[in-house]
Amino acid sequence: MKDAFGAPQSLLVLGGTSEIGLATARRLISRRTRTVRLAGRPSPALERAAAELRALGADVRTLAFDALTPESHETTLGGLFAEEDIDMVLMAFGVPGDQARDEEEPLSAVRVAQTNYTGAVSAGLVCAGALQAQGHGSLVVLSSVAGERARRADFIYGSSKAGLDTFAQGLGDALQGTGVQVMVVRPGFVRSKKTAGLPETPLETTPEAVADAIVTGLRRRSETVWVPGSLRVVMSALRHVPRPLFRRLPV
Repeated sequence: MKDAFGAPQSLLVLGGTSEIGLATARRLISRRTRTVRLAGRPSPALERAAAELRALGADVRTLAFDALTPESHETTLGGLFAEEDIDMVLMAFGVPGDQARDEEEPLSAVRVAQTNYTGAVSAGLVCAGALQAQGHGSLVVLSSVAGERARRADFIYGSSKAGLDTFAQGLGDALQGTGVQVMVVRPGFVRSKKTAGLPETPLETTPEAVADAIVTGLRRRSETVWVPGSLRVVMSALRHVPRPLFRRLPV
């Protein structure tokens, strides 16, 4: 259960090596979260992430999870909920893909869609059902500003996030009144280890800034969080730009 200050005492991160996921875990551990479960493909990186969080004083375990094997989600994730109470689930997994390659290799594009959307639908429904059975909890879904409007530069990735975003919003509506909160997080370009060396972009953010926004959103029981917040206004304007003009914008 959440403590008297509304902070989750237990956290499940789907995508256990995600920089945003780990930054969020660190923030929550500093705010009384004591149990963390990191779900991801077994790897040295996953074990290093667990060791890092244990050093902060948390009880941390890893479990095998793969977005591309939805047939295993009920057993893996449902099994975890059968063993213990989980206050918050953070869906932080996903792949950016490579637009040029994915256009040339349709199977690569399909992998992006299966990871970011169909894998998330499966995991999201399993976790939502378990949280509802508990009668409480938060499901935080990492979407992306890329899903707000199709762009030539990343429409394969963007379409997968658009599907995820719509799914998460609908799931939140379906869970109204059950005690389960669904929060959709829409970051802009995230400057991280994986994006090091790429050109700077307007309104970019960091894993730590996204983590701070998640913690604030949980406290406020927000349904949608933009990071940075100014993206809400920017995207509201861009959604209404005529398509011929939008094609010529450097976005």
